[in-house]
Amino acid sequence: MPLIDIVKPKPGFVGGTLDRADQIRSDPALLAKAFADPRAGVLALDGLDPVVAGDTLVIEPLPSGSDPADFILLGQDDNGPLFVRMNPAAPHAANFSPKVWEVAPHLSANALAIYGTARSLVDWHARHGFCAVCGGETGMHKAGWARKCLDHKGLDCSAEHFPRVDPVTIMLAEYGDKVLIGRQHRWPPGRYSALAGFVEPGETLEEAVARELWEEAGIRVSDVSYVMSQPWPFASSLMVACMAQAVDDRLTLDETEIEDAFWVDAAGVRASLNGDPDAPFLAPPVMAVAHHLFLHWLEKVGG
Repeated sequence: MPLIDIVKPKPGFVGGTLDRADQIRSDPALLAKAFADPRAGVLALDGLDPVVAGDTLVIEPLPSGSDPADFILLGQDDNGPLFVRMNPAAPHAANFSPKVWEVAPHLSANALAIYGTARSLVDWHARHGFCAVCGGETGMHKAGWARKCLDHKGLDCSAEHFPRVDPVTIMLAEYGDKVLIGRQHRWPPGRYSALAGFVEPGETLEEAVARELWEEAGIRVSDVSYVMSQPWPFASSLMVACMAQAVDDRLTLDETEIEDAFWVDAAGVRASLNGDPDAPFLAPPVMAVAHHLFLHWLEKVGG
């Protein structure tokens, strides 16, 4: 599968090389063959946390006598098919886990991408056991990449449901030689980042960027441009990183959404990314796409 080099280094959960094997998902015979493959492995999870050995994910053999309906096909590579076990009792993936932050810097981009995919899928199945159309029970479909409504009170609904992905715009507004950064109330002291918000029904990414910046910071923007994206499996978001040009630098904050915001120049951003003790803010970690959005801006302005 061809790869797209987005940035170097990449944000976390980006850069997976596993073939997702869509042709196997929809073919029961091919799926049965993959499940019977002696090379088939199962990604080990502790709840939704990764299980690692050194700097690698733990992959276990498929248990003897397993039911394929209990496993999601993540894909395949030269080592064979890779599955992850369903877990109806999984904790909600929206809850951040210290274990993920602990092990993520030590995993390869591909391993972290595989884990992120598995985390989102296991969480989605645990929370979608019933049909949103008729309320009937759903069952796993297409090797775990969908759920299908089962017969319910004699009604053959047969509605198909697919794993959700929630788009989130994350953006730096630029004015003159500075960019706007803000912080949420729950963040560690000193932590600032790019502003962000979910895309709402009926709007484009550009419109979502403009709306969020207006709602949270009271600024109008133009010339919204796409930079990069990042899967974010907490629970299943797609972070869409953008730049925008502010009309002016006057701020009116919605303090229910953000605690503080200010404009910072390239020297301040550079010092923060370098972790300098006198930096004006604590930068987001390398794993977060916001970190790479700052790097993109510094490259753009020659910082």
